Amino acid sequence: MSGEIVSAKIDRYLAGLRRTDDAVLAAMEREADLRGFPIVGPLVGRLLLTLALASGARRVLELGSGYGYSTYWFATAVGDGGLVIHTDFDADNSRQAAAYLTRAGLGRRVRFETGDALDVLRKEAGMFDIIFCDIDKEAYPEVPALALPKLRQRGLLIFDNALWSGRVTTGRGADPATAAIRRLNTELAAREDLVTTILPLRDGVSVSVKR
Repeated sequence: MSGEIVSAKIDRYLAGLRRTDDAVLAAMEREADLRGFPIVGPLVGRLLLTLALASGARRVLELGSGYGYSTYWFATAVGDGGLVIHTDFDADNSRQAAAYLTRAGLGRRVRFETGDALDVLRKEAGMFDIIFCDIDKEAYPEVPALALPKLRQRGLLIFDNALWSGRVTTGRGADPATAAIRRLNTELAAREDLVTTILPLRDGVSVSVKR
């Protein structure tokens, strides 16, 4: 989806500013290209790293982690003794994520949970510094009520795909995924207990700070 929200020229410029020679990260990005797997990509990955470092995050819960690409960035940020909880419905994705993150030297910072991400969220005691959501879009509106009680004050609630290739500008007749993202964005913007902004990077990243 890169280049659909931000112009292709700007996207290339941003991508060229910072490149990594990390072999594991490069392998994960190649796999995404080969499989057509929707990872957040390096620009959003670096945003997640920046937000986690700036907030001093030590405990992160990911809802919908795939084979661990976003987990890599959060695990880098939390440091030794920090924890990232990786969730994915597909056990193969979890096993692959564990292999990648172990190879990167980050495995000890991650706990892997296989199953429905919202079920994992319900059972976790919290508190978390960051909760990051990239699950099925139809379920996005369920997340704030479940996540916010388990997010510390000044913690971050982050959603990927907040602009959904621009489809959020659609009014009536929107498909269920688009309608759900629109509903979420409207709720987050209206809540008095959050300060929310949507960054038009890649496919849109919604970042809310809990007051």
